[in-house]
Amino acid sequence: MKTLHFAVHAREQCEERGATQAEVKQAIEDGVREPAKRGRFIYRLNFQYNAEWQGKFYAIKQVAPVVVEAQNEMIVVTVYTFYF
Repeated sequence: MKTLHFAVHAREQCEERGATQAEVKQAIEDGVREPAKRGRFIYRLNFQYNAEWQGKFYAIKQVAPVVVEAQNEMIVVTVYTFYF
């Protein structure tokens, strides 16, 4: 895998949205890759969660990092999480 870097915004979004950098890395390695805007890619991976997030119980947490891919590196520009 290419070298992985996190933009400051992506690190902030991980914390705000309840994802870890390890989950983001796993989503990129094992998740489904889809094209996103501006030549970027979004990776989606579902994790068993079975916990509360912001006062509500969820069984699944989907981590979806948005990545810019360069020749030798991948830059995570933001991270989305979806709970269901």
